[in-house]
Amino acid sequence: MCKPTRRIPFQGIGRVGFFRTLTCWHTFDGIEATDLQRWFWGTRVRPTMNALQQLSSLVKQESQDLLSQWRQQVRELPSARHLDNPTLNDHMPSILDELAAALQSDSGQTIPNAIQDDSAPAHGLQRVQDGFDIQEVVAEYNILRGCIHDLADRNGVILQGRPFHVINRVFDCAIGAALHAYADQRAREAQQRREEYLAFVAHDLRTPLNAISLAGRVLELKLPTPGNVPEVARMFKALRRNVLQLEGLIGKVLEENANLETDAGLKLERRDFDLWPLVESLIHDLHPVAATSGTLLINGVPEDLVVFADASLLRRVFQNLIANAIKYAPQGQVTVGAMENTEEKTVECWVTDNGQGIPEPLLDKVFDKGETDPNSEGGLGLGLAIVKTFTEASGGKVTVESEVGIGSTFRFSLPARGTIQGSAT
Repeated sequence: MCKPTRRIPFQGIGRVGFFRTLTCWHTFDGIEATDLQRWFWGTRVRPTMNALQQLSSLVKQESQDLLSQWRQQVRELPSARHLDNPTLNDHMPSILDELAAALQSDSGQTIPNAIQDDSAPAHGLQRVQDGFDIQEVVAEYNILRGCIHDLADRNGVILQGRPFHVINRVFDCAIGAALHAYADQRAREAQQRREEYLAFVAHDLRTPLNAISLAGRVLELKLPTPGNVPEVARMFKALRRNVLQLEGLIGKVLEENANLETDAGLKLERRDFDLWPLVESLIHDLHPVAATSGTLLINGVPEDLVVFADASLLRRVFQNLIANAIKYAPQGQVTVGAMENTEEKTVECWVTDNGQGIPEPLLDKVFDKGETDPNSEGGLGLGLAIVKTFTEASGGKVTVESEVGIGSTFRFSLPARGTIQGSAT
């Protein structure tokens, strides 16, 4: 029979040994062994349940301090430095609430189903707008995860077992949802930029293609009896056929991309070059188009004016403005000019015509994509939208002055070399 008065030497023995000792020694200083067993197993087997409740309460009570510590660390990320507190926080207060609820309930519901469906994806979309890269999105979640661990350490909560599992699943699911939305949005934007750029290129091909078509017609009229030479007649016929095919392909591209938002995402290749030869070459190329409507093209650019810009982009800006002026100034005059503005450190360029002019209600909308002249057929409203997009991509701005019956002047600016960041390279 066990002796009821003997003290149990439990130091240095394991949990199983302690239990076995209690089965031999019936009492411990007047305490029944079964009571000690219940106490021992109750505190050792289910400590995580207490930790879950305790950590949930701490997250709720210390949420503002957690966010403050998190912001201090997140502001080390380059894309977060300029953001105000509400924008930086975004859905992080919500994820703390979701974490506290998940810790509190500890239900059989899966953690992905326990968290809100839209907060993390919305956060991923917001971070695209904020300019975060994908590593920064992951980092900000892991920083908050670290702040939770620090909170537990300061308050003696051991994060092992179930609490550790709940925290990691909440954060991992939030990261996954945010990154899915982030990557999907970036992919859509990249696709949109490609399609938009294709639409812009297709639109700009229309003008030189028209010039080719018109030049072919002029040659056909000027050559003496080309129909009497079968080989020449076949060449002109092939030229007309191929021009029509290209016009059809370009029209199809423009129609398919007509509803895209403007966001060109252009990469500029700036260099110093003389502006007068660029304009002169363009006027020469557009001469067949102008000649058919009896429009005179004048190059008023100073011969010694040097600009620092992307030559290909600038040519397309002038091409769209001149082609637009030719269209609305039949039997008129189109003048291209430019001058250096030393006070504003820019080069001011303009294209002026003495055509029909633009009604005042339309002036504020002429650069919007999709806006077309209601009295003109066949346009998709891309030409002046391209001018605006390319000018702003170059760091300048574009304006228009017009009076019905007098004509229009489109002006745009190009920043001087010294005012462009990184221009010295």
